[in-house]
Amino acid sequence: MRNFLILFFVFLVAFPAMSQSSPTLTKEQATVVDAAQKAALQAVNFSQGDAEALKSARRNFTPEGWDDFMKHMTGFVDQNGAPALSSNFEPSGNAIVIGHANGAIHFKVPGTLTQTQGKLSKTTYKNAAIDVKATGNPPKISHLEQIYSVH
Repeated sequence: MRNFLILFFVFLVAFPAMSQSSPTLTKEQATVVDAAQKAALQAVNFSQGDAEALKSARRNFTPEGWDDFMKHMTGFVDQNGAPALSSNFEPSGNAIVIGHANGAIHFKVPGTLTQTQGKLSKTTYKNAAIDVKATGNPPKISHLEQIYSVH
C-alpha cells in the first residue's frame, strides 16, 4: 500500500509538468520559430484592398504552403488578389511548439483575431490562434492556418 501511495504521488506531481512541457528547442530552432512567427504575422495582418501587402508575404512560404494558405482565403480575395477584408492578429502569448522533426517545426501562437469589412462589419475572435509549420533556415512556411471559434 505504501508503494502505491508513493507511486500515486509521483504521478500526481509529474503529470501537470508533463502536460505543460513543449519540446526542447536548440538556439537555432528557437531562432527559426521566431522568424517564422514574424513571417506568419505578416501574412495574416493585411488591409482590405491592399493586394501588394498580401502578395509580399508570399516570399516567406514554400510554393505548396502559399497555395494552401490562399485556399483558406478563397472568397476573401478579389480577382486581382486584393483582400476583401482587413485582418489583424494580435498574439497574446508565446509560440507553443507542438513538435519538430526532419528540419520542420510545428507551433501555434495564441491571440486575438479581428476581421473588418468596410466600416459596417467587424468581428473579433478572442480565443484565436495561428497554426504554423515551417522548415529550413531561413524558414519558409509550409502551413499557416488561422484557428478561431464562434461562441
